Amino acid sequence: MKERILLSWSSGKDSAWALHQLRLADDVQVAGLLTTVTEAFDRVSMHGVRRAILQAQAAAAGLPLHEVTIPSPCPNEIYEARMTSAMNAAREDGIRTVAFGDLFLEDIRSYREANLAKVGMSAMFPLWQCPTPDLARQMVAGGLRAAVVCVDPRRLDASFAGRLYDEGFLSDLPDDVDPCGENGEFHTVVFGGPMFGRDLPVTVGETVQRDGFVFADVVLDR
Repeated sequence: MKERILLSWSSGKDSAWALHQLRLADDVQVAGLLTTVTEAFDRVSMHGVRRAILQAQAAAAGLPLHEVTIPSPCPNEIYEARMTSAMNAAREDGIRTVAFGDLFLEDIRSYREANLAKVGMSAMFPLWQCPTPDLARQMVAGGLRAAVVCVDPRRLDASFAGRLYDEGFLSDLPDDVDPCGENGEFHTVVFGGPMFGRDLPVTVGETVQRDGFVFADVVLDR
């Protein structure tokens, strides 16, 4: 019998590709997506993706969505308390493992593992230490469709916000920028790929600067 697990869902390419890889595995079954949503903006935390798109992603993936709402700004003690509450609910549902799309940041991995251990759960990292140039092109070649929704202009030119995550984007990246944005250079929203039963109809809207980051507003077409 496959182990039922949750997947930490950022709405971006790495968590989406992790879902794809986990569904190819013989020993686990993704039972739901876990996402933090910022209350004041009604958007996915950090990525700034609209809640409507988040919910459409879960529907396209055919999975229940578990939203953890947090304030903005969010003190760490509040974040950890609300995540602990979500993990306790997951444990009551028989879940003992949460998967993450992290690639190689050891401090983030250790933080996740330590917090889950406090509630008797473990972490899984299906993409861990995949070479990011290879992974980026594997995702694009594998049919993943995504747009860049957040750029850190200290690391990458603001003009990259709103672009499609495709071969052209990867070719234009400066040499010192990770092609998966693993150092926080950029974040994406996925609107199509093998992890979904259907593509999401979306439009890339206006670009704004907020809190030191550049955000492209991606809207779900009705």
